Amino acid sequence: MKSYDALVIGAGPAGATAAFMLARAGWSVALIEKARFPRRKVCGEFMSATSLSLLREFGLAASYLAQAGPPVRQIGLYAGDTMLAADMPLPCDGPDFYGRALGREHFDTMMLNAAAISGAAVWQPWTLTDLTRVADGYTATAVAKEERKSATLNARIVIAAHGSWEPGRLPTQCQAAVPRASDLFAFKAHFCNCGLPAALMPLLLFPGGYGGMVHSDGGRVSLSCCIRRDRLARCRREHPNTKAADAIITHIRASCRGVENALADATRDAAWLSAGPIRPGIRAFRDDGIFAVGNAAGEAHPLVAEGISMAIQSSWLLCGQLIANQRDILAGRGTAALAREYAASWRRNFARRVHAAAIFASLATRPLAAAMATALLARAPAMLTVGAYLGGKSQLPILARS
Repeated sequence: MKSYDALVIGAGPAGATAAFMLARAGWSVALIEKARFPRRKVCGEFMSATSLSLLREFGLAASYLAQAGPPVRQIGLYAGDTMLAADMPLPCDGPDFYGRALGREHFDTMMLNAAAISGAAVWQPWTLTDLTRVADGYTATAVAKEERKSATLNARIVIAAHGSWEPGRLPTQCQAAVPRASDLFAFKAHFCNCGLPAALMPLLLFPGGYGGMVHSDGGRVSLSCCIRRDRLARCRREHPNTKAADAIITHIRASCRGVENALADATRDAAWLSAGPIRPGIRAFRDDGIFAVGNAAGEAHPLVAEGISMAIQSSWLLCGQLIANQRDILAGRGTAALAREYAASWRRNFARRVHAAAIFASLATRPLAAAMATALLARAPAMLTVGAYLGGKSQLPILARS
């Protein structure tokens, strides 16, 4: 039996940030992660300037900048024969803090190591299988399948940072949903020797889906995309002798001249990754000592490339409130009031991104709407800058802890 102040489920950007902040503030923290690190993960890899400011606050910005790709100073659009570029909103912290991209195998490991150095107890690879409410918090059962071990952990509070793509039995996990033709599946790969301009991150629009490209670490370009279930099935029928991801990239290259040009001499680095279906939206907030961060709290369509930033920033919001009320929370008082405060703060900071992303994604996945939007942007490329601002690429909304 192990007892902790806080139990964090998942060691991605949201979970590692929460464990790091609480452990640095003197909390006893258990961080449970089912996968071995380093590990690749479906993700666009871009982190906006807002979160770079937080990494600087944590003392981790120098390490991130030393590994990440070049600063992204322009937002773009590749759709059909259209190839557009516009300025990224200027970061409030200055031109040295434009957003960048770093492979999750590197970024997640860096954040996990920071949490461990700060004092968090890392349980990896362990899987949480049960979570039960008790008088003084929660009792959790964790298993290490490779070693055939199990353990029981007690914690005053629980922070769910396990994402939203995988359904399960935990009270913080989503239930499996009925398949729909509009379900989005995510794919991601890295390419070397890519012709994408170094400072540009283009949005890719193609029939049935959307995607993005950005320079990441080690001279690689990350290409990630989401495609509807029905269009994915059509791609597989049109290319019956190829894997799903290869059929999709053939479809994207045929639909976007910018992608075809960028990948003309490129070679893929490692295998494609896939995940889904994704479930963007705002989750129900709890008030019984369980707090959700990252995608477990709410998920914007990947089209706006805000997943990593929302993960880090939501943990920053929550843990700032937990640390400010540490005495009451660890004494078992005030969790309901803090949960309401956190929910209000989360919505104030992120609801606009989630709703804006849903509107953009709805347009992007409908061919006629996408064609009309592309024609409009071709006349006024500066609207890309406005869209990036609405999506959270600047210092706004203000991350107030009250």
